[in-house]
Amino acid sequence: MIDYSMTVEMDISIKAYDIDAMGIVSNITYIRWFEDLRHLFLDKRYSYEEMIATGISPILVKTEVNYKVPLTIHDKPKGYCTIKNLGSSKWEMEFEIKSDDVLHCKGKQVGCFYNLEKKRPSLVPERLLEAYEKAKEYSLVE
Repeated sequence: MIDYSMTVEMDISIKAYDIDAMGIVSNITYIRWFEDLRHLFLDKRYSYEEMIATGISPILVKTEVNYKVPLTIHDKPKGYCTIKNLGSSKWEMEFEIKSDDVLHCKGKQVGCFYNLEKKRPSLVPERLLEAYEKAKEYSLVE
């Protein structure tokens, strides 16, 4: 069966360098986890190697982060990334970092794809649009 899900999840391992002097995960660490999740999503759907071979690359336009409940090195969080909107030229992803039922952080990234040869934004790759439309058809995205 083909996987039309537009969500990926990832177990997160908190490292000593992720925490501050008070034992709390540093705010910037969440941004790195968002990037790890976005890369995981793309690896599943349309890898960087494939994109570069076709002359495009994703670029970020905006990142928003809402910190909710602090994480410590003892927590065992999971990260979630979902495509919430995919238009002809831009994308929007939402992120959550949770441990059990506790929401630690929620965020959003907006971006587009960039044509490396023409040095300007390009259309979203057809393969991603098709997968997104199938996910909507199967009610896997809102």
